[in-house]
Amino acid sequence: MRDRNEDEDVAFRVGSGIIQDDGAAMPGSHRETASTARLRFARRAYANAAWLLLIVAVIAFLSITYRKYVPMDPAAYSIFWSRREWLWAHLAGGALTLLLGPFQFLARLRNAYPRLHRWTGRIYLLAMLVACVGAAGLIATTPGGVGLQIAFAATEIAWLFTALMGFIAIRRRLPSVHRRWMVRNYTITFVFVTFRAAIRVPGVMDLAPPAVMIPTLLWLGWVVPLFAYEASVGVIDWMCRSRSGQSGMGARDGHVTSIFGKST
Repeated sequence: MRDRNEDEDVAFRVGSGIIQDDGAAMPGSHRETASTARLRFARRAYANAAWLLLIVAVIAFLSITYRKYVPMDPAAYSIFWSRREWLWAHLAGGALTLLLGPFQFLARLRNAYPRLHRWTGRIYLLAMLVACVGAAGLIATTPGGVGLQIAFAATEIAWLFTALMGFIAIRRRLPSVHRRWMVRNYTITFVFVTFRAAIRVPGVMDLAPPAVMIPTLLWLGWVVPLFAYEASVGVIDWMCRSRSGQSGMGARDGHVTSIFGKST
């Protein structure tokens, strides 16, 4: 008999489209209806399109933003010239996490090559730590004021915290919980892209002084997507409970107790 953690993992994967449901989990249904098949096809198509869009956005961001710092020119580095070592660490680690992250969410790749998935995850975490070291140096030496320091520090703390919770979850053999925390983590990782894109929108930086707009855009770049993700998690959990008919199925993983494998 499967334990509760295994049941929760199956319920999450069925509800999120990571695996297909053969109909056995749906009382009174012995085969998939045409409408359900269309719905699942549309969901897979949407997920594939979103993944490709993510890859395109990451590559475009890296090619545009990082190219600026290739020539060793003080004019190109501007205020970062005297702190370029911190910047290099931040950019190198950030680039690697941006590139590796999307491949960690490919279910087929993960299932076919679990060892590769684990080692890629370790490299992802190490790259994230390098980026955080660089970010800490930049935060400590920024001339942008306290508001900017608080915004960047909060982003870094959230980045580290979500990674830590994901690591704890997988060590506790809670794969569905691990995946959700790592989605949260990559949502914060992607603030590299959303923040830079936002400040390039014409007129945005004219709305308020840079000391106000830059921290505001940074906060919005990861807080809003996280709220959106938590809302989607709530919908998935509700769908899992409806399908299983058990109030315990699809339990929310946001609680620290379930992260540490304790009963809720």
